Amino acid sequence: MKDIEIAQQSEMEPIVKVAKRAGLSEDEIEQYGNYKAKIKLPLAARPQTKGKLILVTAINPTPAGEGKSTVTVGLGDALNLLDKKVMIALREPSLGPVMGMKGGATGGGYSQVVPMEDINLHFTGDMHALTAANNTLAALIDNHIYQGNKLNLDPRRVIWKRVLDINDRALRHVVVGLGGLTQGVPREDGFDITVASEMMAVLCLAKDIADLKKRLGQIVVGYTYDKEPVTVNDLGVTGALALLLKDAIKPNLVQTLAHTPAIVHGGPFANIAHGCNSVLATQTALKLADYTITEAGFGADLGAEKFLDIKTPVLGKTPDTIVIVATARALKMNGGVLKTDLDQENVTAVAEGYKNLQKHIKNMQSYNVPVVVAINRFTADTDAELAKIQELCQADGVKAIIANVWAEGGKGAVELATEVLARVEEEHEFSPLYASDDELTVKIDKIVKNIYGGAKVEYGPKAKRQLKEFAKYGWDKLPVCMAKTQYSLSDNAKLLGAPQGFTIHVREFVPKLGSQFVVALTGNVMTMPGLPKVPAADGMDLADDGTISGLY
Repeated sequence: MKDIEIAQQSEMEPIVKVAKRAGLSEDEIEQYGNYKAKIKLPLAARPQTKGKLILVTAINPTPAGEGKSTVTVGLGDALNLLDKKVMIALREPSLGPVMGMKGGATGGGYSQVVPMEDINLHFTGDMHALTAANNTLAALIDNHIYQGNKLNLDPRRVIWKRVLDINDRALRHVVVGLGGLTQGVPREDGFDITVASEMMAVLCLAKDIADLKKRLGQIVVGYTYDKEPVTVNDLGVTGALALLLKDAIKPNLVQTLAHTPAIVHGGPFANIAHGCNSVLATQTALKLADYTITEAGFGADLGAEKFLDIKTPVLGKTPDTIVIVATARALKMNGGVLKTDLDQENVTAVAEGYKNLQKHIKNMQSYNVPVVVAINRFTADTDAELAKIQELCQADGVKAIIANVWAEGGKGAVELATEVLARVEEEHEFSPLYASDDELTVKIDKIVKNIYGGAKVEYGPKAKRQLKEFAKYGWDKLPVCMAKTQYSLSDNAKLLGAPQGFTIHVREFVPKLGSQFVVALTGNVMTMPGLPKVPAADGMDLADDGTISGLY
């Protein structure tokens, strides 16, 4: 049975009942129909609990599939089965991958968050609000230039891009303002995908409305003819942008198939953005539950690193345990097996591909946080392959637990949940990767050498110029958000396993002062993805009775 069919046959509880189980009153939520709700922001006044935080991450993704979100949901349901007060905090899916390569993004099988169709499509409108706010700012910038340009903004140095929450490679580089004097000032422009935008990052890092407005005002939109930065505060439109985000900033409450409360809020990609759900969502879960389970996008080299080095200083809480998701299939691909041959037993390839998992284990251990490996079981996995993974993990001092959450839901993760409950009680002192006052180049060097396993970093001509400019503006000690392919520890998507001795190529920086980090664009990574030859959208349909199909 397909994921969408399982979700459609499920019986959801009214969201009021889910809210009550989570410890929320009807006055603390705003219902969006029967099965979705926004959590009102005054909840921030509640005292912080001493709840445990569990971060779920993974090895580098492969076409074989890993199932990080599926394991996250299954683990939450398992803790619920063990009578623990638990909440799950996930990111919102983007229409880009939903209509592109992945299809749905709400877990799978019997470990899903629902209403699956709503969450994967328009949900509560957060993505549209972010897109509208982003493009309102773009329109205001161009209008300012057209109406006299009092700020002396150089049209050639406008860095604020328009966005769209769909993969559209044709919009990566465009020219706006064509058509004559009344159509605006012609200039080169471009589109990013909404989930890679600074507007998304600002929403996800803001702790309340005051912080949201502060961050919005700090956004740098471009530079004057004298090469001085121009901000949203300079334009005088901070309040208008905040107004457009007044509902989007509120976390969204839904449920799993097993009725475990789940918050799904914010959705930055981890390869070209910071890859974590909102600080408000995680804080809210920590206030309500004894155990909060959250996930960070793509592999631990991207999402988890950014969670630990960018999000936790704002959140004020570090993970009590990190769960790394791996599959025998993905390890076989990392060991050189073709996708077409993954159903054949190959213990040797599993052992070879283990190098990728091993690197992620060592990386997460370097933060001095207890680590557990979750082996997400697929039907073609053999006992010998799974035993080999457990044996290799044991040799590295980590317990690997087999989880069968797609087929069994929470029941398939009870052993994993029991291990996690033991690990969260371990005494540890979090050790950050870099110091906050390290310079940008030092931070990048530590990420490349310690997390990726690379040998050195090369900066392109533009990046070198920007480093000098950022030092002048006082931006040279901000955290760094690496934009890198998710498929490899290097910036070359074809280098699988655990490559060593490679060079990371930084071609350009993007200052994001509202987010309070600098994005480093590496290799040929794009901030507006393209659609594959056969998009997931090709198999989607809507029946006459309103039933959706093809959403995976």
